[in-house]
Amino acid sequence: MELRQIQYFIEVAKREHVTEAANALHVAQSAVSRQIANLESELGIQLFVREGRNVRLTPLGKIFMEHAEKSLMEIEKAKVEIEEFLDPERGTIRLGFPSSMASHILPRVISAFRMKYPNIGFQLRQGSVRQLTNWLVRGEVELSLIAPVPTDEKDYQGEIFFSEKLIALLPSNHEFSDQPALRLDQLRKHSFVLFPSGFVLNQIVVEACQQMGFTPKVSFEGEDIDAIKGLVAAGLGVTLLPEITLMESIPRATVKIPISEPQLTRTVGMIIPNNRELPPSEKLFYEFIKEFFANLDRFRS
Repeated sequence: MELRQIQYFIEVAKREHVTEAANALHVAQSAVSRQIANLESELGIQLFVREGRNVRLTPLGKIFMEHAEKSLMEIEKAKVEIEEFLDPERGTIRLGFPSSMASHILPRVISAFRMKYPNIGFQLRQGSVRQLTNWLVRGEVELSLIAPVPTDEKDYQGEIFFSEKLIALLPSNHEFSDQPALRLDQLRKHSFVLFPSGFVLNQIVVEACQQMGFTPKVSFEGEDIDAIKGLVAAGLGVTLLPEITLMESIPRATVKIPISEPQLTRTVGMIIPNNRELPPSEKLFYEFIKEFFANLDRFRS
């Protein structure tokens, strides 16, 4: 079985058309058909069935497709890692991050890193904590910023950089907008704007409310922090957000107020896999970001 056969097979499977696949691969249609036929002969199965001018994967073809894509991805990763070992300062860092770090932490860290290593690129993926950990385990990213930082996991390890408070964001015309601080149960009768169920920030807020004796009435849910801020600014509810997401600016027509009880915090840091070594470029970034936040801590002290 040749790599070329697998590449041709995947292209045909995706396009469901031999001629279009051949055009995309810049080879003759006959060459693609011949390699597919050789692959089917070697496997002893039929991978495609014809439907007019198109082709469709057979059930066994779908099984082979799943493994073929994984194999090709591993080969591409190997090529990248070999290139990086030859020159780790010209690699590509595959990094995951949550939306709460998109506007402040991520740009700041990457900007500082690129000043030192200008030739290293980034492939960035934004997602929930669940998505970020799944991508890391599957090898779709090599490291990920995350909050809160998971502990005691067998597939990956976490490094905590700092802890931060969650604070309330209220419309500026809210009855408590002039308060220096709030107990969370003061908001029991008010509508909340939260991340959807399954997001860690949703879980933190709901559990804190329940700790104070009530379940929050959720009027709107959103996966984007700026959208949540906008809904609060429009007077459609209140929310609790990590302090770092409100550091530089808050929307007009909103106010941010500390929560006096309960004390709500989350850890912020990074996860890396336990079952494989970090590629050289990612290792450079991991060591850099640990030193970056350690220096910030020393400066604060």
